[in-house]
Amino acid sequence: MIETIKQNPRLRRLALWFLSSPKRPRPRWWLRLLRPLLHPAGRGSRIARYARADIFPWHRFILERDAQIEDFAVVNNGAGDVRIGEGSRVGLGSVVVGPVDIGRYVFLGQHVSVQGLIHGYEDVTIDPNLQPLMLRPVKVGDYTHLGTNSTIVAGVTIGERSQIGAGAVVTKDIPSYCVAVGNPAKVVKRYDHEKKEWVRV
Repeated sequence: MIETIKQNPRLRRLALWFLSSPKRPRPRWWLRLLRPLLHPAGRGSRIARYARADIFPWHRFILERDAQIEDFAVVNNGAGDVRIGEGSRVGLGSVVVGPVDIGRYVFLGQHVSVQGLIHGYEDVTIDPNLQPLMLRPVKVGDYTHLGTNSTIVAGVTIGERSQIGAGAVVTKDIPSYCVAVGNPAKVVKRYDHEKKEWVRV
């Protein structure tokens, strides 16, 4: 049945219209009511009242135990899977658009952007909104902090226990146990396991 809908453009448009308005690309009200059944959240997790959770049924949305999505944050799995690990927090006004995998006990400060896609722009004769999305998954390792107003661009992997400074724009992978700041973000410190301290690089 699902394959038949995918292969028939008319049925596909009808199914998409049934799930989401083309003028307001977010799940219809009845689909938002079904979210807890389609994507059950972990024990102790919470999506704040004024957060916008645009959760569609065709991709996974995993909110693990004790994870939090704060007010005015936006989380969207329309383009790819979203996982928010145990004890992690998406801060006020932050945006997470899949495909994104956020590890355990990760903290996103206020107004952080983590998006695993780029809008297509190859054909200049077509509106970019009508071109296919380019998906490049983002992965954030356990116990990492993303500072206020930082931006993590599509395709980036950040290792565990790293610190991303406020306002940083992360365009390349950041290893584990590093501090990265600036635009574009550069590693300025690494944790030395032998000395048991952070050292400048």
